[in-house]
Amino acid sequence: MPSVPGAQRIRDDLENDIVEGRYAPGHRLDPAELSTRYGCSRTPVREALQALESTGLVEIRPKRGTYVAELSLSGLAERFEVMAELEGMAARLCAHRIEPAQLEQLESAHGECIRYAETADAAGYYYANATFHGLLYEASGNDYLRQQAAALKRQLQPYRRLQLRAPDRMRRSLSEHRAIIDAVTDGESEAAEQAARDHVLVQVREFSQLIRTWDRIRAQPSPAGT
Repeated sequence: MPSVPGAQRIRDDLENDIVEGRYAPGHRLDPAELSTRYGCSRTPVREALQALESTGLVEIRPKRGTYVAELSLSGLAERFEVMAELEGMAARLCAHRIEPAQLEQLESAHGECIRYAETADAAGYYYANATFHGLLYEASGNDYLRQQAAALKRQLQPYRRLQLRAPDRMRRSLSEHRAIIDAVTDGESEAAEQAARDHVLVQVREFSQLIRTWDRIRAQPSPAGT
């Protein structure tokens, strides 16, 4: 996978830290502390925080600082439901509009996902997966749909990455991709729409399961002496 620029790397790490609960909702993010933690100047930290604000993951409050946004599990589920409908619409349009060259690109992106899955590289899979879905939107031929989906995807980005850590998730994601590609290739618009919608909705279940697992782990008493 190509090297990730400084601000992007910090953004990725911060996303994971926030979603995994290291920085709780409402927590104040100190740029000086973050620059020390990540071993960099404050400039890439500020750039990362500004990018995260655009996703809705953090809130920059004038003269007060930057805070982790508070997003409930129900609010997250609602966003995924909307994302599922947009994804389904893109796949449905794709089944009628995709060009042969675009279909080849889609297959190639799926091949990249397979390679990362084979090495259990969740970070690499995440970016290859983003390329796969981006190609679906491009092939839909609807720029407005693509723009609206992009705005929502920015909010869901860290959660979509995290659910890839669920057991066997990458393998099952590949199977879901295959169903989308096959339906699009065959021009089966309804099947493509359903496959794409289900592919997004399953992420709600994966993330909810992760939340429950973390809650159980945190509820367990610490071993004596630790």
